[in-house]
Order: sequence, then structure tokens, then C-alpha cells
Amino acid sequence: MRVIVVGLGVQGHKRQRFAGNDFVAAVDPVHPDARFRDVSDVPLAAYDAALVCTPDEPKIKLLTYLLGNGKHVLVEKPLWAADDKQLSALEALGQQKGVFCYTAYNHRFEPHFVRMRELIASQRLGRIYRCRMFYGNGTARLVRDSQWRDQGAGVLPDLGSHLLDTATFWFGAPAGDLKVTSASRFENQAPDHVTVSSEASTPKLEFEMTLLMWRNHFTCDVLAEKGTAHIESLCKWGPSRFTVRTRVVPSGRPPEESVTLVQDDPTWALEYEYFKAGCLGGKRTDLGTDRWLNQTLRSLSVDALKVAA
Repeated sequence: MRVIVVGLGVQGHKRQRFAGNDFVAAVDPVHPDARFRDVSDVPLAAYDAALVCTPDEPKIKLLTYLLGNGKHVLVEKPLWAADDKQLSALEALGQQKGVFCYTAYNHRFEPHFVRMRELIASQRLGRIYRCRMFYGNGTARLVRDSQWRDQGAGVLPDLGSHLLDTATFWFGAPAGDLKVTSASRFENQAPDHVTVSSEASTPKLEFEMTLLMWRNHFTCDVLAEKGTAHIESLCKWGPSRFTVRTRVVPSGRPPEESVTLVQDDPTWALEYEYFKAGCLGGKRTDLGTDRWLNQTLRSLSVDALKVAA
């Protein structure tokens, strides 16, 4: 499979690296290493798929062009649209042309995220009561210095999109009562610390995301009828630990199982292989989760800006 990278920033360089010998050219309006300035400059016969690593605004136009010309697409999250009908039109176009359009949420390939999904599906924990996730990094200054990143709802679509997608990966789409419980602009123009919760969903959910965690970190706690499960850190920030504790009734110290990983981040390579297999295997374009995420993030973003104000 021959791929082009559209947008040669940090993400674009990563995608190029993991595409390996499949990579044929880069597209970027200003980067000196890009062979083409506009995607329409690339001969259609020269590639089969595109890895789109651009800011949100031009994505719909780019994907319409690529899918319309029968090209598979991996696009960096979130797949934002001002109108949900645009996503439905992209989905229909991909299905009509028989190509695979996939929105990249690489954390789905994090080993402990897969373990958590399998544990929940096994019903070993019984009824799941509550899931709390925290995602923090220390990029407040970098975001503030970026003209296109320090705008809108800030950290919410950036890191919150990962947390929302992870919830759908583990539990399915949450109930529609997700609300912003706090939003702050400590250092940036856009919100740099946000908390979100849902009390009507099963399980109940709590998300906290921040750009002010000077040592990057992720934690998750799942509280359930027969025990608890916990994730501490991601492979890229390792060591990363997955812990399961089995409840002792009526009370007592629970037996504990723990897996600790010290390794390089495997998610980029695994995600590219998933995308490539989908392209070659005729996987159908389905943007249902993207529509839900788009609706939810749009609503939460309005709330976050009100609260932050």
C-alpha cells in the first residue's frame, strides 16, 4: 500500500515513520521537507491512502477530496465538523467508493486499555459502578504559543476526545447527561483544565483533563461490585501498571494482580497495521462514533467556555 502524509508537523512525522516503506510523499504548504504544497498536486495514481495530520478546520474538505477520489484515509482525532450532516456525507462517500475512513485514537491500542476492555467484557468485576479517568500533560506553554491550538475549548477536544473515546471503547456511548463541572484558564486563552461527569450513564463517569501536569500522567480507576481495576500511566510515559483487586466480603485487604510494562509506545505501529489491514481487507467506513463524539464535544465545548468565563 502506498501512502501520503498530509500535514508534516509532529504527528505527521510520526505517521511517516511508522508507515515505513509504504510512505511515498508528504504534503504541507510550508514545510521544506514536503514534496507537495497541496494534496491536489499529488498525482492520483501515485498513492492508495492518506494519513491526514492537519488542524481541524480543513479536514472535511480534505477528506471529501480524498474519499471522493477513492483513497483510504486515516485522520487524526477528533474528526470535527460544524454540522453532523458533513460526517454523514463523508461516511456515505466512503461507503460508495468502497474505501476505509478511520479516525485515529491510538490509545485504543495501549496494552492496558485492551486489558481493561477484556476484563470488563468478561464480567469478572460484576456490575460496574463508576469509572474515573485523569489525563494530564505539561504542554500549557506550548499550546499558548501555538496560534491554532490555544483557541476554542482548549484541552477539552484535545485530551477529552481521548477520554470520551476510551469510554465508548470500554462501555459503549455514555448517556446524554455529560456536563462540564469545572473549566479554568489558568495560563492560556482557551481552557487548560476541565472536568466532566455523567451521573445517568452506566457506569457513572468522571473525566479530568489538564495541560498543567508538569510530568505527563494518566490514571484510571474502575469501581465495581466484585472488585476494582486500575491503570497508572501509559507506555510512552512508563512504567505503566495495570492492577486488578478482588473484593473481600464483608471487608478486608483484597488479593491483587498487577502487570507492569516498561517498553516503548506500541500504539502507533499497532494502529497503522490496523488501518492498513482495514484498507486491504475492505473494511467499511463507519463514522457513528465520530458523530457521537462530535455532538458531545460541541455541546461540552459551549459549556466549558461558559464556565471558564
